[in-house]
Amino acid sequence: MTKIAWVIDSTAFIDEELINHPHVYPIPITILLDEKEYTEGVDITPTELYEKLKTLKTPPKTSQPSIGAFQELYERLKEKYELVIAVLLSSKLSGTVSSSEQAAQLVDIPVLTIDSKILTYPLTRILKKGVELANSGFEPDEIKRKLEELSDTSETYVLIGSLEQLHRSGRMSGVQFFLGSMLNVKPIISIEGGTLHVKEKARSERKAKDKIIQLLRIAHEKKPLKEAYILYGLHEEEALNWKEELIKEFPEIEFGHYPIGAAIGVHAGENTLGINWFNGLD
Repeated sequence: MTKIAWVIDSTAFIDEELINHPHVYPIPITILLDEKEYTEGVDITPTELYEKLKTLKTPPKTSQPSIGAFQELYERLKEKYELVIAVLLSSKLSGTVSSSEQAAQLVDIPVLTIDSKILTYPLTRILKKGVELANSGFEPDEIKRKLEELSDTSETYVLIGSLEQLHRSGRMSGVQFFLGSMLNVKPIISIEGGTLHVKEKARSERKAKDKIIQLLRIAHEKKPLKEAYILYGLHEEEALNWKEELIKEFPEIEFGHYPIGAAIGVHAGENTLGINWFNGLD
């Protein structure tokens, strides 16, 4: 069996399983707040981030790991492993995939870079599925193919906590921001093909949630889902309340709830609430 090192960026939810996994290596995103750099997962927590966002003089920014950072990591990994599989956030939202691919050309260990077309906990779940496949004896190229196929079955719907932050970060057009902020519309943001789209618009958060629940119901009727993931900014109690509501309607689905983390929180805001599932997850 090929000895594989797994690399994942810090926009993923790095839970205890990944922290303690001997072959998983997170690579951090950098957050820039008023010209001061912070390393996600190292020297800033989501709570600290959201507090700092209230007093910033300039719009916050995030920066993908550099080519050099990936190269340095891959050089270290070649001493212990035969292959690296890097599962990274959507290339349409960050240059992280590009940094990994360029670094791979500079090292003497094979690197398979997978564009997850997603972020936060769903990214984590894709990597965990990859580890499962490797442990079951699948070859690396087959693992890559299966993970890319899995990512294409992802459905993600989000109620953004701060349309202004999303707009200022360049992730949402001025027209869409205007519709959401000036007309009291609650847009449901989807992630399709790795990019953000306004899926639907609702007049209230309750109506937006009902629309998302309907989308979940449709997917579940087509192919029964075993698990789904509630994603939230800072306020876990909101996620737990929605989780309780969803469990009552879909008792056969296992719902987890996971924070979106600091780097995504920069763009989405502390009141963000969303859900993801994979239609192709067995």
